[in-house]
Amino acid sequence: MNRIKTLAGLAAVALTVLQPLAGHAQDPLIQTKYTADPAPMVHNDTIFLYTTHDEDDADGFKMLDWLLYTSTDMVNWTDHGAVASLKSFKWAVRDNGAWAEQVIERNGKFYMYCPLHGNGIGVLVADSPYGPFTDPLGKPLVWQKEHWEDIDPTVFIDDDGQAYMYWGNPNVYYVKLNEDMISYSGDIVKVDPVPEHYQEGPWCYKRNGKYYMAFASTCCPEGIGYAMSDSPTGPWTTKGYIMRPTDRSRGNHPGIIDYKGKTYVFGLNYDLLRIETPDHHERRSVSAAEMHYNADGTIQEVPYWKDTRLEPVGTFDPYRRVQAETMAWGYGLKTAPKADGGICVTNIHNGETLRLRAVDFGSRAGTMTFLASVASADGNARLEVRLDSAEGPLLGTLDIQPTGGLDTYREQTCTLQGATGVHDLVFCFRGGEGMELFNWDSWELRK
Repeated sequence: MNRIKTLAGLAAVALTVLQPLAGHAQDPLIQTKYTADPAPMVHNDTIFLYTTHDEDDADGFKMLDWLLYTSTDMVNWTDHGAVASLKSFKWAVRDNGAWAEQVIERNGKFYMYCPLHGNGIGVLVADSPYGPFTDPLGKPLVWQKEHWEDIDPTVFIDDDGQAYMYWGNPNVYYVKLNEDMISYSGDIVKVDPVPEHYQEGPWCYKRNGKYYMAFASTCCPEGIGYAMSDSPTGPWTTKGYIMRPTDRSRGNHPGIIDYKGKTYVFGLNYDLLRIETPDHHERRSVSAAEMHYNADGTIQEVPYWKDTRLEPVGTFDPYRRVQAETMAWGYGLKTAPKADGGICVTNIHNGETLRLRAVDFGSRAGTMTFLASVASADGNARLEVRLDSAEGPLLGTLDIQPTGGLDTYREQTCTLQGATGVHDLVFCFRGGEGMELFNWDSWELRK
């Protein structure tokens, strides 16, 4: 949906959207798009967060592609755009229904398992977690045509090398995948009994010899429940909630990873939508929180997303080329593909901000050069570089010069007063009211 920004409304929105970082949760993780159904994967010390995508004008479910975000600190996320879509499956006769996917690595290749609602579950493969992902089969991997229960696949590889794919709503099914990860052996098995409170969206993994199945539970509203087993094929015993159902949200969908010595649960909510309207639309957003185990392997309940706070598990290096679509918070901004490839930040208006957390400026003060690759039709904009908040210390200001249009990028520079230590870095945008000020591709600090 296009956000209408009046002067009075902008002030109210700015106050509202800065509160999550000043208070408790960084909620949600992504603010430039509506994201859902998180599928995190750790590879080479980086989190690859694959999500579904609710379109900005969605009322019911309107889902056409799958997105990718990456992070090395859990708080600053880089947008890589769509890595696959319904069009990736030439055999699918769907113009909607790109539902919850998962990506897993095996033998140096990356496999994306995608439900195409009403057309079964397909699989894509790539040589890189960034894609491009292509269809090796030209047909569904699984399609039980007698019903529409083939949604929300999850895949894990057991210690003995056997891979399993689970999926389903309201029932749970599984198959044993072959080592090629694009075929399976044996029959499709229906889990009986279904874990108590199970709704959909299973996420399966193994820890300390125990098998876990997290899932969207208890409708409606949905929380995140989980079951445990001594075998990957069950029986499964529901143990309780990872996150209890609450009227503060409607749906949920889990993804769980270990990263840098901590465990994180990802899920979804409608908190970004609630900034804009109390009316319900299927425009969801992904959040995450730290999760803890008890000594017996059971999971401690996690408070609702807004009652938690993500802490960075590393610092952010600003002395390199940084894609502008990397941010911890950027409500009101949008991201879009550039004409010549890559992603840029768009929809930049007066009074909006882009924030990064835990930026390490080092121990030595001094002047720095700030370089930004921007595209502007007529200039008349400023980019203020501040510490910690939109009202924090001003390091310097870049006066944006016209470049010939919003698709013509030029590198522009200014001098900043030196900062030391670890701070949040906040870019504040100034210019004509109601105008789209400029597009932003990347930036860099140089000492």
